[in-house]
Amino acid sequence: MQLTIEQKDIDKFLMVGDKVLIKPKNPQSQTKSGLYLPPTVQQGEKIQSGYIIKAGPGYPLPSQSEEHEVWEKKEDEAVHYLPLQARQGDLAVFLQSAAYEINFNEEKFLIVPHSALLMLIRDEGLFE
Repeated sequence: MQLTIEQKDIDKFLMVGDKVLIKPKNPQSQTKSGLYLPPTVQQGEKIQSGYIIKAGPGYPLPSQSEEHEVWEKKEDEAVHYLPLQARQGDLAVFLQSAAYEINFNEEKFLIVPHSALLMLIRDEGLFE
């Protein structure tokens, strides 16, 4: 499934729950022996890699407050999340079958659940 989004600013995107927004890394179009691979072979790979552009807050946690009676007025409680490992800027290796493709400003992005991430490569000095 492919979705085209008409929006001008990617900073307005909010990822929900455990989802991450990934910019796919350009796959190698040539093998070590020098053979050129067509795009259909590259897209058919089971595992893909890309850079995390946005990450969701994590899994929502149930309220840890004291139990109240149903008729009592409840105070507005902030939602708490269990943070996940993925962060913006990480290189993620993930299962291609779990990714949903979207197009934004004529670029391809993927929305991937945290459970489909196999490995993260974090370079702390990458954006300094």
